[in-house]
Amino acid sequence: MAADGLLWGAVALLGLVVGSFLNVVIHRLPRMLEAQWAAARAHAEDGAECPAVRPYNIAVPGSHCPQCGHVLTWIEKIPVLSYLRLQGRCSQCACSIGWRYPAIELATAAVFVWSFGQYGLSLSALAWAGFASALITLAAIDADTTLLPDAITQPLVWSGLLAASLGLSHVGLSTALWGAVAGYVFLWTVFWLFKGLTGKEGMGQGDFKLLAALGAWLGWPALLSLVLIASITGVAGGLLLRLRQRMPEDGYIPFGPFLALAGLWVMALGPLPGLPAATP
Repeated sequence: MAADGLLWGAVALLGLVVGSFLNVVIHRLPRMLEAQWAAARAHAEDGAECPAVRPYNIAVPGSHCPQCGHVLTWIEKIPVLSYLRLQGRCSQCACSIGWRYPAIELATAAVFVWSFGQYGLSLSALAWAGFASALITLAAIDADTTLLPDAITQPLVWSGLLAASLGLSHVGLSTALWGAVAGYVFLWTVFWLFKGLTGKEGMGQGDFKLLAALGAWLGWPALLSLVLIASITGVAGGLLLRLRQRMPEDGYIPFGPFLALAGLWVMALGPLPGLPAATP
């Protein structure tokens, strides 16, 4: 019993550490992409090389307060506990630290515990924990920026196909392949139908790739459940924002977070009752 407790504690701790890393990715990856796009535009306009700038990537600079620049000490980087110890504020400028930081750490720990509880100490458990971690990251980035970076969505598609080919997921390779194809084509079709009828773009191409990734991991039979869950929760989320008067001025709500939620739902709970599930 004691050994089991230590094992589950280690799995949860691993999830917390990964969640802390995900917070870094969520904050920095969109800024890295925006800097790359700005540099490309500047080069296209005048043909000049951009001046050297201070390195900014996932590793550099070190973790710091975005308001005052205070570099975090090791004790201020401990997942969840540091947030509680600091009472949700920077130790230097007392600026508020968002509640989402510990929430993402705890959510990641939860999916790690679920994955290893479901599949034991195995590569399958690690694969599903990685899948869920990617969904958490994409949901947060899309909610913040309306971006679903190719740097995450495309590897998620290929890793789903790889997991199926190696027997690490519960779907066969053919089911995963057609899940990726059908997921992409379905939202691509919806996009062009909506644009043709309204003249507006109802979603971004990142949504196509995300549903393709979900199809690769969960199989084509799960697509109907995924779309229904994402649509229902999306409508509910929009109504809640409207009731709280927090609806964006343009009325656009990113669809990615709801697709990610649907992916986590089907992963953990299976498809909606009465709808098909993938088979090996």
